[in-house]
This record gives sequence, C-alpha cells and structure tokens, in this order.
Amino acid sequence: MRLALAEAQKAEAADEVPAGAIVVDENGEILGRAGNACVTLKDPTAHAEILALRQAGVRTGNYRLNGASLFSTIEPCPMCLMAMIHARVARLIFGAREPKTGAAGSLMNLAEIEGLNHRLDVEGGVLVEECQALIQGFFKKRRGTEVVVTGATRNRLVR
Repeated sequence: MRLALAEAQKAEAADEVPAGAIVVDENGEILGRAGNACVTLKDPTAHAEILALRQAGVRTGNYRLNGASLFSTIEPCPMCLMAMIHARVARLIFGAREPKTGAAGSLMNLAEIEGLNHRLDVEGGVLVEECQALIQGFFKKRRGTEVVVTGATRNRLVR
C-alpha cells in the first residue's frame, strides 16, 4: 500500500485527485503502477486502477490477471471494480472508503453480485489514516474547507 500511496502523491503533484494503485502477481512482483491521470490525459477512464491494470496486461501479455492483487489507496468506483472482475484479479486491497462512489461495500458491493463468473476477495482499511489524510488534505487545499469525502468527487453540471 505504501507504493500505491507514492503513486497517489505523484498524482497530487500533477494536480490530479491523489489516488494510486499497484498490481502485483502471486509472487509479489509489480506488474503495474499508476496514479490518477484523468486531467493530464484528458481521459475520464484514466483512474489509477485502470491505468495499473492496463500496464499489468501489457507486461503479462494477457488481459487476464489470474492470481493478481490490486492495491488501491481509495475504494474503487464501479468502472474500476468491474475492470478488476473482468481481468480476473484475485484480490483487492484498499485504504480509504469512498462513500459517494465506492463499489466495494460503501455505495454498493459489485464484488458480491450473484451471477458474475468471477469473484475477488476484498480487504479495506489498510493504512486508512494515511490514505484518508492524503485525499482529505487535497480537497481541503483545493476548496479551503474540511471535507468528509474519501475519494474522487463527481463533476456537477451547473445550470
């Protein structure tokens, strides 16, 4: 998780929401690592988890990442969790819960949907204090107020 936090800090330095992800194989070898890059890449799918999964797929030569674990500083959104399921990731380990978009138990739990052909183990709360402090500090600096958000915010359409 400390490596994922380092990726989140790099994302923050690039003025991205500070989320980081690491994909490792069964032996602990790093297959992919990334921080959020939505703003930098002008890509709404450039979440840390998606970018790390893409790297892992390239490195292994396969989009199936059987036996891999993904470490994320923030509870993944539905897009990212479904990508993990599609990639057959064995285990998700995350830090801070994300009450607004978290898909591993906070808003919803996609990991427990009956009928999916793959299930992954989920463990949350790893280095939670550090993960929460990073994301909350980012939004406090940006907005000048304390926020309870523990993950990426949603864009709002202003009319």
